[in-house]
Amino acid sequence: MDRREELRNKANGLPLCPGVYIMKDAGQKVIYVGKSKALRNRVSQYFQSGHGHNEKTKRMVASVYDFEYILTDSEIEALALENKLIKLYTPRYNIRLKDGKSYPYIRLEREKGRFPHVSVTRTRKKDKALYFGPYSGVKTAYDILEVLKRVFLLPSCKYRFPESTGKVRPCLYMQMNQCLAPCAQEKNPAEWEALGEELTSFLRGNIGETRRFLKRSMQDYSEQLCFEEAALCRDRLKALDRLSDKQKVVGEPGESFDVVSVYEDEKSACIGILYVRDGALSDSEYMPLEDDVILDGEAVSAALCNLYSVREYLPETVYTDYPLEEEALLQVKGYLSSIGKETVFRLCSRGAKKQLCLLAKENAGEAAAKKRETVGKNVRSLMRLATLIGMEVYPESIEAVDISNFGNEEITAGFVRFEAGEPRKKGYRLYKMREVRKQDDYASMEEALRRRLAHREDTPLPDLLLVDGGKGQTNIAKEVLWQEGVSLPVLGMVKDDFHKTRALTDGENELSIAGEQAVYMLIYKIQEEVHRFVFGAATRGKRKKMRKSSLEEIPGIGAKKAKALLQFPGGLAALRVAEPGELEWISGINKKDAQAVYRYFHPSEVEKNRQTEEKKGTEK
Repeated sequence: MDRREELRNKANGLPLCPGVYIMKDAGQKVIYVGKSKALRNRVSQYFQSGHGHNEKTKRMVASVYDFEYILTDSEIEALALENKLIKLYTPRYNIRLKDGKSYPYIRLEREKGRFPHVSVTRTRKKDKALYFGPYSGVKTAYDILEVLKRVFLLPSCKYRFPESTGKVRPCLYMQMNQCLAPCAQEKNPAEWEALGEELTSFLRGNIGETRRFLKRSMQDYSEQLCFEEAALCRDRLKALDRLSDKQKVVGEPGESFDVVSVYEDEKSACIGILYVRDGALSDSEYMPLEDDVILDGEAVSAALCNLYSVREYLPETVYTDYPLEEEALLQVKGYLSSIGKETVFRLCSRGAKKQLCLLAKENAGEAAAKKRETVGKNVRSLMRLATLIGMEVYPESIEAVDISNFGNEEITAGFVRFEAGEPRKKGYRLYKMREVRKQDDYASMEEALRRRLAHREDTPLPDLLLVDGGKGQTNIAKEVLWQEGVSLPVLGMVKDDFHKTRALTDGENELSIAGEQAVYMLIYKIQEEVHRFVFGAATRGKRKKMRKSSLEEIPGIGAKKAKALLQFPGGLAALRVAEPGELEWISGINKKDAQAVYRYFHPSEVEKNRQTEEKKGTEK
């Protein structure tokens, strides 16, 4: 009995119950996850001869060595489990969307008695703050944040209020009437709460309400001859209009909905989404799919669950022209309801919404073509690189390593990973040197590589390793790999006087890439990225150390006690001349701490007293 027949028999023995099936290859790697209301019917179809599968499904079935299944109580529970397993395993043949962690959000902190604080973040914490988004790109999020500051006159500084009220001087923004200046005003919980409500309404898409309020205020101030206040309202309206100018009107005022469409041809596929808020097209997003992804109603249902489960606020309606059955749309709605998110999915076949679906599909097609062009260009560059360095197959994955430091401080090594010529952020690694205590590029390179190789079981090694450096660094890398029993091509990126790669070296000979534009641009991109990544990490560490109070160098004094010491009347200057008895009056500072602070500021006196005590002991 061949393997396919064994799988067919196993599938025919499955129960007619809802559940999830997990396809695995010969290496027990999950390659596809699906769900069904009747497992036996769905799974057995894959192994029936003569069934009309498309080419991608045939390739997937040919790779299946075994499968597992999990029974659920309902189809909605199966859909939820499928969504979780796709995120967990990221199977090759499933649609893999972002998991929400890499999307930018706008975070609004609204606490009773505090001034609202707005920021952009990529991390959703389980706190009391409100998160709006996610947005398609960080630029979109920061553009909206800038509009918020202009329209609602929010502070641009880092301070929080009322904690910093009266402790910092008002800046130029207050004088230019571009900030409410909570630093200079009395605490006003009622006004701050109202401002928080306005910000929440705006971020939920009710832009028209804010516009009407500003227009009404401008007219009222003009009638009262308060022209300065009226001009301020006018400027805030202009800031709001700058955001609206970027947004095409596609619906009725007050109408908010999403449009989801799918583009697919023989070569590629892409999901396109249009976000309409308050009747205007506020944002769009296009997600090209991997070549092996199986695209069908089941996959699109799972993608919709994934897409909307990471969003804080959902529109009332999501329109799509993808031919999903009504039952599938209800399942998606049911799943989202089960996690506390409510929206309605509607299939549109004509009218204005259908035209928007066509627009989303057309733009998705352009995004798919752009990705296909980029992939083709990268592959050609990689093939040329392979020819130049004598590799039989072009390197699908490349890692580059670089060392950065500030003298003997913040010695940091970093690895970046490129797959098919594009950065793969999940493969990035940073290492703060543990054994190397002073500037030594060779020793740092050796330690970094040994630590990277120690995790090669968890993170697969690349097809090619690039070292930022010349023959010395390259030979160190080759020696470490040889000692660890790892066979891996290694090349050094030799830089010119302008810190740009001019050649590659294998540790003995150099290969100029100046005349190979495609290869040069690929290596340049990798070198710039690894330098940005490592230098940025070292710089952040240095800045963090510089921000750290010098008081924290005192034994027993941490950040909290240092902050308490700085509240001492007269500040640091007064601390320098204070007696231990005076310091003990500071909240949180005990007798031992006071003595430690005194010794820190009076080392010569302490040493003199010690010598005096020793002399007395000798005379005795």
